[in-house]
Amino acid sequence: MMVNAKVSTKAKLLLALREKAGEPASGGALAQDLGVSRVAVWKGIQALVDAGYPIETAMSGYALEPDKANDFLYPWEFGENEPLFHFVSSTGSTMDKARKLAEQGHNAGIITAERQSAGRGRNGSAWASRQGGLYCTVLDRPGTAIADYSLPALIYQIAVARVIAFLCGKPARLRWPNDVYIDRRKIAGLMTELEGEGDTISWLAVGIGVNVNNAAPSGRAVSCAELLHTPVSRRDVLLKILGEAQRLKKKVMSGAAYAQGNRMLADEWNALADGIGAKAVVVDSVHMPDEGRGRTLARGIFAGIDPAGRCIIKPEGGTSALYFNPGPVSVVF
Repeated sequence: MMVNAKVSTKAKLLLALREKAGEPASGGALAQDLGVSRVAVWKGIQALVDAGYPIETAMSGYALEPDKANDFLYPWEFGENEPLFHFVSSTGSTMDKARKLAEQGHNAGIITAERQSAGRGRNGSAWASRQGGLYCTVLDRPGTAIADYSLPALIYQIAVARVIAFLCGKPARLRWPNDVYIDRRKIAGLMTELEGEGDTISWLAVGIGVNVNNAAPSGRAVSCAELLHTPVSRRDVLLKILGEAQRLKKKVMSGAAYAQGNRMLADEWNALADGIGAKAVVVDSVHMPDEGRGRTLARGIFAGIDPAGRCIIKPEGGTSALYFNPGPVSVVF
């Protein structure tokens, strides 16, 4: 068994117990295998039990119930990447935690939370954060131009859609600029925040919310567990999203191929888009009146996005296409 020396004893113990698949492992054997003391093993086991892991202690050793220990988001759940993860049981928003880490000088990190008391979507709207959902923010310092700020969000939106579609066995569709739908019901949403210096991004945070095992907040939403009729590991969902996003980054954001990468990314997004060819209205989603609908900015046919991530609307009557940046506007079909 190979483990990274940088990870905690809890992470090493968790890996060792999971490899046993429910069979007991003695404290002495664990200590020898992991290169730690028996006291360290005992303390690590107690810490895992206190964190909610179903570990049984008997004369024969320690045993982890494998079917009841797959829905945790603690840093030690992520093996050698443990130092990148930050967990809070409850917070206002993981986006706020990401901002604090960025201000403290962290180059990268993934913040996860069990609950958010003030989860938010675009333009200050609320995001319902019920127990059992996946709520996280990815902090990065891409060193790219501010003009390309929309590209990381597109990458993660595509990654989320692909992972959810694979897990749920149903097509997942993208709605500009930041939502994911299955069967015309919302299952995930994303948002980005950034700070820049000059024309370069200093840091960027991508917030991700996925309805995994939580009750859907309304009839217009759905969760993975509802679609599959069984609970889903949020840890596995997050790992798959991060892995898919990394593959996309390598594919479309590499050095000299960056401009081509933008076109490739737009093609990837449009292939998963919902509503291309449908009649649409572009509305101001910041200055909403009391009736909940913003000022109409354009009407026409939704034609997907361009390489800069801008929404394309083709007005009826054959006039030139209109382009809208993500941010203060929304598309209503």
